[in-house]
Order: sequence, then structure tokens, then C-alpha cells
Amino acid sequence: MPSRYLFHYAQVHNEFRLPELQSIAELYGIPYTLPQNPEDRDSTRPFMIVELDEEEHARMLARRCILIKAVYEYYGHGSTYDELHEVNRKNESLWARYVQDTSFRFLVTSSKHKIPQSRQREVIENFAYMGFLGKIDMKSPEIILTCFEEYEERHGTTRVKHEGDGEFRQVFFGRLIEEGSARQLVGKFDVKKRSYYGNTSMEAEISLLMANQTLASPGKLIYDPFMGTGSMAYPTGYFGALVFGSDIDGRQMRGKQKTPGVIRAATQYGIASRIVDLATFDVTHNPWRCGELFDSIVTDPPYGVRAGAKRLGRKRELSERQKELCLQHSLAPRPDDQPYIPPTKPYELSHLATDLVLLARYLLKPGGRLVFFLPTVTDEYEEVDIHTMMCEGMELVANSLQDFGSWGRRLVTIRKVTKERYPPPTFDPMLREANEETHIPAHKDFREKYFQGFKSKADETKG
Repeated sequence: MPSRYLFHYAQVHNEFRLPELQSIAELYGIPYTLPQNPEDRDSTRPFMIVELDEEEHARMLARRCILIKAVYEYYGHGSTYDELHEVNRKNESLWARYVQDTSFRFLVTSSKHKIPQSRQREVIENFAYMGFLGKIDMKSPEIILTCFEEYEERHGTTRVKHEGDGEFRQVFFGRLIEEGSARQLVGKFDVKKRSYYGNTSMEAEISLLMANQTLASPGKLIYDPFMGTGSMAYPTGYFGALVFGSDIDGRQMRGKQKTPGVIRAATQYGIASRIVDLATFDVTHNPWRCGELFDSIVTDPPYGVRAGAKRLGRKRELSERQKELCLQHSLAPRPDDQPYIPPTKPYELSHLATDLVLLARYLLKPGGRLVFFLPTVTDEYEEVDIHTMMCEGMELVANSLQDFGSWGRRLVTIRKVTKERYPPPTFDPMLREANEETHIPAHKDFREKYFQGFKSKADETKG
């Protein structure tokens, strides 16, 4: 019979919470049940009660989910302590086994501020009916019992820290099972501590969340087609997956030292052996001659705020004279210290997104996932925007917003649901234009909108 567990979440990236839980549960084959009442699974609240078959499942989720701070065996909750005690008494069978000889520690805390010592003592004394006879151990107890008081915000601002006055929204009670050790990885992969990174390197917490969405684990082969400085490679490799990376600009992956920068950073994390290889090419002119190679594709495509996406080609067609000069130049011997750098042209974001889904359908194994960020204009975004890039055989799994105000970026997770083999995509511009005639998504021409719209508005505000 399933038991209930109290999940204590970090109050960051709230929209990523449920997709991460769903992904890690799928990875480990863990069945779970969320609260039926929408208010009880509100992602803005720090607590959620989840039903699981085994306590070990709760531990597994806490060890892998980046957003979980801790998991508790649920004993009860209520809008008042009287309601909590009533539920706790009914659940005596859960805690009665610890009454006789188990050392324990009792905590009263809050997600917003510190509870005054006088109130903590009063709350603890009201649990005397539980009759614990074991030793009180504040340093290394066998069990930790915790009361969480959840306070609401007043007038849109957080309550003052000294207001642990008992006027809470709800109070929860349970036994600590596992602290969220995965959250320590945020510090481990901190970009500022990394031996090699760039100005577009993804922050650690987000890259870890993306790695969880890929279901990264030993035996998986994962591809990043916009590798850059390798931010996606390190957490996926740390979770046991093998990683292949490519980029149109190999200098981003290599850096200026003899050993490629991505390899140096991977060595720092002890995962250099999991970087299969790095290659330089344009994804629209890729070398893949057979599909269904990868278990997942994860990437953060350049969308123009700091660096715009590029593809092979020229912005303008060359004249006949220019073509003749280029031909003559290409036939001339080239010094080794002057490698040929092919011309590139801008890669429009909506085209890139559509092409990326087509490439994923070709390269992913059945059931494989594509995980990538898509920037959007907040006021213009519609749900249909995501569907404009979809193609047959691909299914949307998750779409989570990281909000920056006038714009945001969406972590999109798409699964390949077909076993049919598809030929290599041609990245046909005619197909894109046909889709755009139906609906123009908010992420189209994002770079231009960002610099012409958002930047000018910011300048007006400063003025």
C-alpha cells in the first residue's frame, strides 16, 4: 500500500519542479501519485505530499532531484496545531515504533523565517502525548522529527523575519528520511569555479535540471549539437552518460590552450573519459549518415542576446568576379597557421528550433528525449508557439518557463514516440515557410525584438 511523503522544495525554478520529478521517477521506474487538489501541488509553495510505494523510492528521488531539499515521512498537517494533532494521532501506527528506545531530535522551523525559541518550546511540549521515551540527542539522533510552519506573503512581500507568530497558512509534521544531497552539485558545478567557461556558459543549477530532463545515466549516449564551452556535458557526464559534442565554431570548445577547454573542465570533474569526442560542423550540413544513434539530445542554442546562431553560407550572393577570386584563392597553398574559416550567415531562431526537432527525430532512438531552451517574448507567447516546431513522431513532455519579465526562456522537453525510421532531414526552407503562414511564433526574430524592444524600454526607464 502506498505511503505518503512530505517533499520540501527549494524556492527556485518552481515551474521546473514537477517535470524534474516526473523525469527522475521515469528514470528509476518509480510510481508516484500527486495530490488531487491543485492547491496542494501549487509549485509556488515549499511543500508537497507525494504517495510512493517504498521509502527507498523517496530516498532515490532526494538523491537525484536538484530542487528537493529534503524528504520526510508524512505524519500530518493542518491549518492549526489542533488539526495537526488530530491527524497525527490517527497516524500513530507510523511513529509508534520509535517511541521506546529511539534517540530523537525535535525541530520547529519555517520556510520563511526563524520561529522564536519561546514558541518552539511551547509547540514541542504540545506533542508530549506521543510519549517518546528515547534519549534527546541534538547532534546525532536516530530520527529527526520536524514541524514546518508555512507562512503566506503579506501585500506581495515576505513577512519580516521575527514574525514567527503562529499565524501560518499550514503546518506540516514528519520524520526526516533523506536530505537532498543532489543540491550540493549546484556548488560543485559552479561556473565561477570551473577551469574553462565562457560568457554564455549555462549556470550550474539550470544545467543540472536539463541533465535530469535527459534521463542521463550510465549506458546512455547524449549529444549536444551546440556544445560551446560544454555546460551541458559536465552534469550529464557526471550522472554516468557518454557525451558527444559539436559546434559550428570549434574555437568555443577548444579554447586557447593545447588541451581543449571542454576536456580540461571535464577532467576537473573526473569525467574526461565520458567525453566521446568533439567535432566542428554545422548541424544543417552534418556528417550523420545513420539515425537512431543517441538516447538524448540536450543543448542551449545561441539565440542572439550574447551570441547569435550561425550556419554555413553568405548573407549576400557573390558576384561572378567575386566567385572567380574565391576560386583562385582556394587553389593557392594556405599556411598551416592560417586555417580556412568558411563564411557563415545568421540562423533565425524559429528556423533553428524547427530544424532541431527534425534532427532529433532522425538521431534519437525511440523513446529518446530532446531537451533545449527556447527564448520567448512574454506578451506575445502562446501555447501554439511550441506546436509550430513539432513534427510527426515527436511528443511534448514538458514546457517550463524561466521568467525574466518582458521575456523568458522555456525549457522544452520533447520525446520521440515513433519507431519508424526517418531519412536525414533536408532542413527545407519551404517547409518552414508553410508553417509560418499558419502561425508566427513569439520566438521568431527574437534577437531583433530583444535589442529593438526590450533594450530601448530599459533605456527609457533609466532616463
